[in-house]
Amino acid sequence: MPYYFSKVLASEFDDAIQKVTEALKTEGFGVLSRIDVQKAMQEKMGVNFQKYQILGACNPSFAYQALLAEDKIGTMLPCNIIVQELNEGQIEVAAIDPVASMQAIQNEELASIAIEVRDKLKDVIANL
Repeated sequence: MPYYFSKVLASEFDDAIQKVTEALKTEGFGVLSRIDVQKAMQEKMGVNFQKYQILGACNPSFAYQALLAEDKIGTMLPCNIIVQELNEGQIEVAAIDPVASMQAIQNEELASIAIEVRDKLKDVIANL
């Protein structure tokens, strides 16, 4: 089972970040964290890396439901979305498939929440 779904955009990197952030808001998600992998690799290792950011997205309602269903699920939150520059003007956006990431947890209630979150994240990617 694939653990993510993605789409390649003809866009500038910063514009893609903005589009993703807006698309997430449309589906009820906010961005809780933003990791600039390119900057971190340069600062920590002196390595040149392509533009690559990890957005930690959260839909508070679904997060609350998931935490009530499984109190350790916080180890798998928030949902990560990556935005990476493949080539200049060619940006890939990929989102975790929460169904795939949570399949090891045998909790029916959590499984149904994961399906709803997956559907919303798929809509985010599709609408970019």
